[in-house]
Amino acid sequence: MQNQFQQDLWKAAQGPWVSGILPSAENLARARASLPATLPDTGSSLESVQRHLVDDIVPAFNGGSISANYYGFITGGTTPAALFADNVVSAYDQNVQVHLPDHSIVTDVEYNALGLLLDLFRLDRSTWHNGTFTTGATGSNILGLACGREFILQKAAQRQGCHLQSVGEEGLFEVLNALGLSGVQVLSTLPHSSLVKAAGVLGIGRSNVHNICRADDPLRFDIDKLEKELARTDKVSIVAISCGEVNTGRFATSGADLKEIRQLCDKYGAWMHADGAFGIFGRVLAERPEFATIKKGCEGIDLVDSITGDGHKLLNVPYDCGFFFTRHPHIASQVFQNANAAYLAAGNSDGPSIPSPLNIGIENSRRFRALPVYASLLSYGKSGYQEMLERQIRLARKIYEWVFEHSGYTALPETMSKSELLDQTFMTVLFRANDESLNRELGSKINESSRMFVSGTSWDGSPACRIAISNWRVDVERDFALVTEVLTKVAQS
Repeated sequence: MQNQFQQDLWKAAQGPWVSGILPSAENLARARASLPATLPDTGSSLESVQRHLVDDIVPAFNGGSISANYYGFITGGTTPAALFADNVVSAYDQNVQVHLPDHSIVTDVEYNALGLLLDLFRLDRSTWHNGTFTTGATGSNILGLACGREFILQKAAQRQGCHLQSVGEEGLFEVLNALGLSGVQVLSTLPHSSLVKAAGVLGIGRSNVHNICRADDPLRFDIDKLEKELARTDKVSIVAISCGEVNTGRFATSGADLKEIRQLCDKYGAWMHADGAFGIFGRVLAERPEFATIKKGCEGIDLVDSITGDGHKLLNVPYDCGFFFTRHPHIASQVFQNANAAYLAAGNSDGPSIPSPLNIGIENSRRFRALPVYASLLSYGKSGYQEMLERQIRLARKIYEWVFEHSGYTALPETMSKSELLDQTFMTVLFRANDESLNRELGSKINESSRMFVSGTSWDGSPACRIAISNWRVDVERDFALVTEVLTKVAQS
């Protein structure tokens, strides 16, 4: 049975519990003042600690995940089923590290949840049921680039007739030196910062992530330039596809583009990775003319070698949760094998061949983050997630149309007509104020209302704002009325 404090928190997480999206200055000050300067010698009772958390700390949280009107980071929310499952995860504290079928069901549930995700994204299980859950897009991009690094250096070794056991075993510097290569490069268009961070973590280097875009479109690959880079003999390459650009939500490729890029990758031994943190969810949509352009942007993603996705975005499960898939079933274990620990060997199973998560991912010890995914997928099914995403897209398009017509704002990119803009809108709205002084503080002015929250960004060298719609609680008419009321008042200020 839940005690009263747990019941209070459960109710709070089901809906708005603060008057605004951000905590008040008073609540922040009180929470900071309540933090102990040193660890006391004598502990407090459980009841007093619970009361401290509920009364002092919780009111200073922001409402990012529990409000439909938080449009800053693409945080999504937590569906009721996922929230319940996450409480179960905390209560039982299962460590998902080794597949021991006689000890626990957790690895079976995780494997099943990965399969359900593939069904949601219309990806063939026979090809793609090789993956794992991560902390988020950063962790998943590290996996994608690490697997790609392993693959492309093995390909280079094969071309030279060299024996190469594994980069994970022998070391990056040693392998590059043995093959006479100067390094690894990542070729992309408007890559997300987490991809660049992953390159830094893996020793590829942030400066070796190159934007290979067309002069007339920063999202589209310049195919001639791409082939020139892939053909280099001093470097090996990973091609990273932006499946949903962070500012506009738009897609870098179509199915035809990906076929051409796939052919080039095969020709030059490159790895093709898709950063689909939120863009992959476009594959959830039904086949309707209304969403045809978004569906087209997701076409051909099954041609890549690895895919990154975020659960704590449009899947609306709790932080932290990401997922990673690859078409190559054995490449991850070559990189992430947990060496010299016989006591962590997997047990035998009569069911599917389920790898131990610690041998295919970054972590040895892992929270059972698959259970909220599993619960939410069962709760909503394919049609439930379709309907959720359709509401988010329709709200974004309705706001974009209003911004386009408003004399105080400019919808971005400016080069697009209204019909083009609306047709390509996924779930983000990018805009700026026409008044230059207002535009410099536009995000702050909007957020001061405490009725909604946006993130500031930059577009074409100037400040801009982004409304990113990702919460399962979205109501098109209600939220449109709130957003336009706030933006109207800000424009008049």
